[in-house]
Amino acid sequence: MSNNIIEIEKLVKLISKLPGLGPKSAKRITLKLINNREDLIKPLSRTLAEVYKNVVRCMECGNFKSKDRECDCNQKKFDKICVVENIADMWVIENTGIYKGYYHILGGTLSSIENKNVDSLLISALIKRVKNDSINEIILATSATVEGQTTAHYIQDSLKDSNVKISKLAQGLPVGGEIEFLDDGTLFSAFKNRTGIS
Repeated sequence: MSNNIIEIEKLVKLISKLPGLGPKSAKRITLKLINNREDLIKPLSRTLAEVYKNVVRCMECGNFKSKDRECDCNQKKFDKICVVENIADMWVIENTGIYKGYYHILGGTLSSIENKNVDSLLISALIKRVKNDSINEIILATSATVEGQTTAHYIQDSLKDSNVKISKLAQGLPVGGEIEFLDDGTLFSAFKNRTGIS
């Protein structure tokens, strides 16, 4: 396709690393970009450079934030935190409009396979937020996988001496299911029917 043009080959390889895209899709996207270089490549490269330079992860809540601005988690307007594994989970929950409160993005789950341990997740930052921010409830919205449930149990155990109410998502979450792929109705049911953890 590229007649051994190195730049095109590199672009196809990079694009094919994006989720849901294989080599064929990457080649189609590359062709579209090259054929529309003024409308697509220039603004895309500029925007990617700006994101690379200015968007960072907040080390208090785990969400993305602009490097120059304070994160929304510093505004004291909610008394509950929904704990999720990743930003995609937060976006899915946010799009339903069923939850109003803070989020805490862990950055994964406890997993020996992926080499994720307590120190690589933002669990200590969550505990600090609970102590410092007058939080009344923690909603554990981790996936119904072994890793997700292990992480939820670890957080629950870490917060056992605090006065915060801990609940988890209930009905509707299939065992082995990941929040990122759930529909709005399932998520709504899970939030509505969440239960306390004793």
